[in-house]
Amino acid sequence: MSEIAERERTLASRLRVAVVRLNRRLRAQSTGSAITLSQLSALFCLNKVGPMTPGELAAKEGVQPPSMTRVIAALEDSGLVVRRAHPTDGRQAIVELTDAGKARIDEEVSARERWLDLQLADLTEEERTTLCRAAEIIDRLASR
Repeated sequence: MSEIAERERTLASRLRVAVVRLNRRLRAQSTGSAITLSQLSALFCLNKVGPMTPGELAAKEGVQPPSMTRVIAALEDSGLVVRRAHPTDGRQAIVELTDAGKARIDEEVSARERWLDLQLADLTEEERTTLCRAAEIIDRLASR
C-alpha cells in the first residue's frame, strides 16, 4: 500500500472513531428525562422533515413499522407528538410534533450545545478555527 493510501486509510479510521466518540458524548448530554434514543431520534426526524405517516417515519429512521408504532405511542403518551387524520387516506394517520415536542427538541439541542460550548472554550483560537473548517468539510461529506 502506498504511503498516501495508508495515510488516507488511517485518516478515515481516526475520523470515524472521533466522530463516533463525539456523538456518544453529545448524546449523553441529555436533559435527563425518561426518553429513549429511538424516541429522541424520531422527534428530531419529525422536527427536521415535518409531519409524516408512521410508515414514512419508520422508513426514515430505518426501523420496522411495528417498532415505530411503539415509539410513536410512547411519544404520544408523553404529549410530544399527536396523530391526526390523513387528509386523503382514511386508513392512515399523520404524526406531528406538539408544542411540547418542539420544546423538548430545543431543550435537548441546548443541553448538547452548552456542553460543547464548554469544551470549545478550552481550545485555542487556532484550534477553534481549524474545527470550524473541519465542520464545513464533515458536513459536505455527510451530504453526499
